[in-house]
Amino acid sequence: MSKTFAGAQRLGRIPPYLFAEIDRKVQEKKRAGVDVISLGIGDPDLPTPGRIVSVLQETAADPSNHRYPSYFGLAELRESIAGWYNDRAGVELNPGTEILPTLGSKDGISHVPMALVDPGDVVLAPDPGYTVYVTGAIMAGAEPYAMPLTEANRWLPDLDAIPAGVADRARLMWLNYPNNPTAATADRDFLERAVAFCHRHNVVLCHDAPYSEIAFDGYRPLTLFEIPGAKEIGLEFHSLSKTYNMTGWRIGWVCGRSDLVNLIGQLKTNIDSGIFQAVQWAAIEAINGGEEETRAACAVYARRHRLVAATLNSLGWKIKPPRATFYVWAPVPAGYDSIGFASHVLDQVGVNITPGVGFGSRGEGYFRLSVTAPDARLEEAMNRMRKLQL
Repeated sequence: MSKTFAGAQRLGRIPPYLFAEIDRKVQEKKRAGVDVISLGIGDPDLPTPGRIVSVLQETAADPSNHRYPSYFGLAELRESIAGWYNDRAGVELNPGTEILPTLGSKDGISHVPMALVDPGDVVLAPDPGYTVYVTGAIMAGAEPYAMPLTEANRWLPDLDAIPAGVADRARLMWLNYPNNPTAATADRDFLERAVAFCHRHNVVLCHDAPYSEIAFDGYRPLTLFEIPGAKEIGLEFHSLSKTYNMTGWRIGWVCGRSDLVNLIGQLKTNIDSGIFQAVQWAAIEAINGGEEETRAACAVYARRHRLVAATLNSLGWKIKPPRATFYVWAPVPAGYDSIGFASHVLDQVGVNITPGVGFGSRGEGYFRLSVTAPDARLEEAMNRMRKLQL
């Protein structure tokens, strides 16, 4: 009889994935006949623009795209990304050395610690935050250090509160603005202070920016490289998932300081392959095709945000529609923790929301709701929320 195989010790350091348990409960409800409306995942319900789909269909039929793609992406794709940065923010990137396409931004984010961090190094990660910042560090044998995000500090980390000994051991700092899960934004002053901190302590600043184009009322989030000195110590991650409703297509990029990009590329050549070229050609069409569809999508999200804010405020909350992202971040009512409140909402009205603790211990006391459900379903969800017994 073979003995039980426990798996690698590093997996034992990764906490259970709360979202898998939430999905299990949702599926259980559905099997019981409950019409569950899911507002838990940030997955755009709007379709990928037709012009992008058409290019995919055309290029997928071309046999030249059926072979192994380059590890480093099509030159035309890297040039399009460089052009996008230049047009959007006046930022110059060398397409040959400072841009690396990835299989979605999660691919790049998870690979960075393995490429740049040694066991025992510290990775500074926001809490609450995208869980991959912490799990990626753990998989690389590093020590995650939580930078608390609080409402009192506008959901920005207090850089002055990081102990000197921790800062000196740190190799990476993760920032993510516009922010998931809090929907917060960062102004120029904060980003300048973050860049200065990372220069002072020789820390690589990693800015995860997949929501940079999901913004409202004329607000335009800054890219990291608009900050002087940022490219000398920084990397920025982007994805087509949110900007062009392409979550299932799995394409994004990392860009910034050339030697850091090269190290990530060196790692990737050893553990994965390139992106299907037809998807790359479609991405080129997306990037070069302007932003009309993105602005139209933002108008839809803004309208939905107003509906959610009006509904929750009628129930006693005091929230404002955010300046960016398609998330609502709100406190749970008195008497509940975040998991308990999410379970109560699911059990009572069949609406799935995400408990804040799923994004880290400092997310306790809050919940996240996504407005990426079709209008009719979101309206139905809000009608149900109005009947919620608190």
